[in-house]
Amino acid sequence: MKKIVIASSGASGADFAQKVMKRLPSSIEVHFIKTDNSDIVADKEHDIILHENADIAASIASGSFKVDAMMITPCSMNTLAKIACGIADNLVTRAASVMIKERRTLLLAPREMPFSAIALENMLKLSRLGVIIAPPVMAYYSNQESLEEMESFIIGKWFDLLGIEHNFYKRWEGEKQ
Repeated sequence: MKKIVIASSGASGADFAQKVMKRLPSSIEVHFIKTDNSDIVADKEHDIILHENADIAASIASGSFKVDAMMITPCSMNTLAKIACGIADNLVTRAASVMIKERRTLLLAPREMPFSAIALENMLKLSRLGVIIAPPVMAYYSNQESLEEMESFIIGKWFDLLGIEHNFYKRWEGEKQ
């Protein structure tokens, strides 16, 4: 069974984490880290394992507990900076540090804009370490007609990056002749 950690380190856009969890296949074991700044309640449609951010002794804080991927959405600039500097003072940053150390998939979805030069430097540093930086950026080429369709597209792009099969948007097939 594939295992994924989902964390939310900001209040603005925190509903994305809940939408991601609702769309994950039931075959994936989900570990959710609830932070103080996130009011998300784990959806009981999945067997979600809930972790408190202060619990740095949780299973997902250890490299010996094999997790396939971790996603932080939204990822606050504070959390991103801590991860970039190797600060592991809570479960979110500790689990992210483990993902980097173990060379496992870590996806950060920073949500604040515009990005400062400091934030961009932190993102570049993390990207060079193999961390996927994937803000929830709208794409107009896929012809979404509603906010829900746009969110489906963004979640689909994240799932593509995490290797999770889905059919949330129509894929580009080239120009019709």
